[in-house]
Amino acid sequence: MPDPTVPPTPPVPLEALLARADLGLRRIAGPDDPGLVVHWVHTSEMADPYPYLLGGELLLSAGVHVPDGAGAGYFDAYVSRIVAAGGAALGFGVAPVHDTVPDALVEACALHGLPLLEVPPRTTFSGVARAVWRLMAQARLAELRRVTEAQQGLAAAAGRPDPVPSVLRRLAGRLDGWAVLYGPEDTRLAAAGREPGEEVRLALAGLAEVVRPDVSPAAPGRDRPGTATGGAGRPASAADTVAGTRLTAYALGAGRGFVLGVAAPRQEPGDHTIASVAAVLLSLLTGEHQSGRGAARSAALVRLLLGSTPEDVAGLLGGQQWRVVHARPDGPAPDHVAASALGAALGSALVDADGRTVRVLVPGDRAVEALPGWTLGVSAAVGPREWPAADTQAARALARARATRAPLVRHGGRPALTDLVAGPDAEAHARALLAPLAAVPALPETLRTWLSLHGSWDRTAVALSVHRNTVRQRIARCAALLDADLDDPDVRMELWFALRQG
Repeated sequence: MPDPTVPPTPPVPLEALLARADLGLRRIAGPDDPGLVVHWVHTSEMADPYPYLLGGELLLSAGVHVPDGAGAGYFDAYVSRIVAAGGAALGFGVAPVHDTVPDALVEACALHGLPLLEVPPRTTFSGVARAVWRLMAQARLAELRRVTEAQQGLAAAAGRPDPVPSVLRRLAGRLDGWAVLYGPEDTRLAAAGREPGEEVRLALAGLAEVVRPDVSPAAPGRDRPGTATGGAGRPASAADTVAGTRLTAYALGAGRGFVLGVAAPRQEPGDHTIASVAAVLLSLLTGEHQSGRGAARSAALVRLLLGSTPEDVAGLLGGQQWRVVHARPDGPAPDHVAASALGAALGSALVDADGRTVRVLVPGDRAVEALPGWTLGVSAAVGPREWPAADTQAARALARARATRAPLVRHGGRPALTDLVAGPDAEAHARALLAPLAAVPALPETLRTWLSLHGSWDRTAVALSVHRNTVRQRIARCAALLDADLDDPDVRMELWFALRQG
């Protein structure tokens, strides 16, 4: 019999439907199994309902299709087709066509193991269907309540001093089974609940191998059966049933090799959702911020707050060269979840969300590529002493990217004219030339952006998030304070040289 294609609604036990006194249904043939369930209701008067059934139905019929003088052969063929289609049960309406359920139909259902229900004359088929939908709604509400309570419990467990064992204990209790966390090297790191027998434990460990990505080159002879080495194409979860126990394995995190395994004596509605929530929490608890590298970065930030210099903590951060990335979303201002997701996409946990702009500190040897939905400005790779300058570079690159509608702009790293002049001399010249603008910080920034965009009013307005008339007013003010013709290329070049020192 084919597996029923069931809808995403909880099934209704057939016993619950028979218990409804208002329906008056009576089982007159077929197995008396409390585990029998109905997924939906279908009414048909076709002599062969097979093409119209998906599986799991309670099929209702008043016997209109039954020809006069139909014998055992007709009913045997009829019932066998329902069973072949995966029907869950047959409800036969008494009246108006038949006064009683045909004996040959009762015998055929008993022979093929199909539950046969007698539907009394006072009960309409639509009433049966409505009762099934109501029972489904009640079951769905109970399932949602159970999942919600489980989510709250798992979240509370994740906040305890021993979060990983607490989450596993809470998960095992909710599923009335066994929960285990496997490490990257096939090791069992923690477990909770009723430990199953060896056959189930070995099968679950093998299932974990199916979903675990390779985190290092495989040693000779360690190729995993049934999957390609290297982690390509591995599923995020896998399930099996061994010795009557339902087994499920979930890969945790982004390829770090941790796996959550669950063994439960049965699978209730909502169990997969509950286990998936636990998998997400364990992914966070076993993620990089909980690893040695994450601890080192936290220590570096604490030392900076306590007065250490960037040079002192650079080693803890895992590299000497870093890039600053400024990013703005194409849509609304990002929240902390969106900012963290951006950091994860860029491969860094060092994220700062400030208003509409997100700043990320990325290792210098890591490539930064354009990301859908974001506009990025990327600094040059610099050492800790130049981090503030890199922050300015990234901000300017982002402004240019937004003005030119480019998804990503990088700060240029080629030798420039400024390299020909000693730093102190260039800075002194810039301060003297731009001194008339110093009292209004918006003026030099507007002038710098306007010059970088070749005097475009509209693009400068976009880059600075101001009205184009505001740009015109600021540039006119700059020209007046500097007493300079800003249309003169030589004046523009000298001002650009000075503004680059800022």
